[in-house]
Amino acid sequence: MQTERLIPLASALAILLAACTQGHDHEERTDEPVSFALTHYTGATELFVEFPPLVRGTDAEFVAHLTRLADFKPVADGTLVVTLRGGGQPEESGESAVSAMPGIFRPLLAPQHAGKRRLSFALTAPGLEVTHEVGEVQVFADAKAAAAAATPAEESAIRYTKEQQWRVEFAALPAAEQGVRESVAVTALIRPRAAGEARISAPGPGLLRAAPAGLPQIGSRVAAGQVLGYLLPRLGTGTDIAALELAVAKTRLDADLAAQELARLEKLLQLEAVAEKRVQEARFRERSAKAELVAAERRVAAYQGGTGGVALRSPIGGTVVAVAGQAGASFEEGQSIFHVADLSRLWLEAQVAESDLGRVGTPAGAFFRLDGEDKAIVLEAGKNARLIAFGGLVNPETRTVPAIFEFANTGARLKAGMQLRANLFTGRVVQGVAVSASALVDDAGQPVLFVQKGGESFERRLVTPGARDGDWIAILTGLAVGERVVTRGAWQVRLAASVPAQAGHGHAH
Repeated sequence: MQTERLIPLASALAILLAACTQGHDHEERTDEPVSFALTHYTGATELFVEFPPLVRGTDAEFVAHLTRLADFKPVADGTLVVTLRGGGQPEESGESAVSAMPGIFRPLLAPQHAGKRRLSFALTAPGLEVTHEVGEVQVFADAKAAAAAATPAEESAIRYTKEQQWRVEFAALPAAEQGVRESVAVTALIRPRAAGEARISAPGPGLLRAAPAGLPQIGSRVAAGQVLGYLLPRLGTGTDIAALELAVAKTRLDADLAAQELARLEKLLQLEAVAEKRVQEARFRERSAKAELVAAERRVAAYQGGTGGVALRSPIGGTVVAVAGQAGASFEEGQSIFHVADLSRLWLEAQVAESDLGRVGTPAGAFFRLDGEDKAIVLEAGKNARLIAFGGLVNPETRTVPAIFEFANTGARLKAGMQLRANLFTGRVVQGVAVSASALVDDAGQPVLFVQKGGESFERRLVTPGARDGDWIAILTGLAVGERVVTRGAWQVRLAASVPAQAGHGHAH
């Protein structure tokens, strides 16, 4: 069964003065001195309806505004049937399709029987089949009786029309009683896990050379063991490429001469003209000369486009987050060249102030919000995060203790090195009235909520906020469970309060 609740603007079925909608352009209704305004909810829709006093035998136009509570946008299609029943009289009804203005229905009904009747509105629309049973109304015997029963409306409410609400991001939700986790404010750093970060440094002085696939760039994905580049040992003082090429030429000549001498001595050995020992010595000299030639050629190749040098391999798979130079850059021994991090799982390292340690038992999690985003990112130990460490030693310089949580970096939204203002859950839970944190407005230094008293009527409420738990905040004073609070569009309602002369513009039925 859908939960239903009726919120009258003044009192139950209170008769409002026409001035209560000052600035609203009610077409063809200037002859009506007073009107009713009712707000009613089902689980799926909000009904805000305005209508004149019901007089027997007189046409009454019901201006019904219907809002889908799923997104707080107008019902753009369908049929609305208004019905009077009970009081020992026959049932009477009127029907209307949606008007040219989405969300507004204008059924007509001329009641034929005076007395107490039950009023209802039945909506049939795509995906919706709901009935708003709004309660009893009085059908007057004549206009004189209706005028005698009129009472003035309250003038203090903030007016913010349905048409204005539908044009912006708007929502108003009931305050709930729930547990709110206590937290303390901390500074925090997002960083890679201890085993998920590697810096590849120069093993000695040298020049950086690209791998065959080129040097990786920041943001490149690399695999464990992948060669990121090569470090060519730096040439000594007074040595250049020409000297290396000359060394190759000399060693090649030496190798050729050694080969020729070996061939000559082997022929003489066959004629028994030389001792075998001389041939063995010639073979050693020939092999030594070839080895020196190979080494000299490798040295030249390393500086002429080959892949010589020390291979710089990534010990982990991950993302390249820093590259210290381009190909040809010179590095000293121990200097970092590549920085690779596994960003799929990160650490949140929070620094808990010494003064807050008495409130924190075992940290139960943390939450923080990125600039430009409305929703907080909530980490809960044992659910979507793991407590890695909670330090037992106060840093003598910062007077803080680290608390570290590991979590999955879903969607790679977070970057290593981000500094944040976060809140650390202390482990204590407080029961009380809670609302979405987006509902709280700083109004000239005062914490304020805007409470919806009716479909187009709001009240500025000064409150005392308490603990914040992710996207929820406890309200210690100033709000009751069930009161509807503006959670999206609160700032627009505040503006409507500050410029009431303009707040009602655009209410054209």
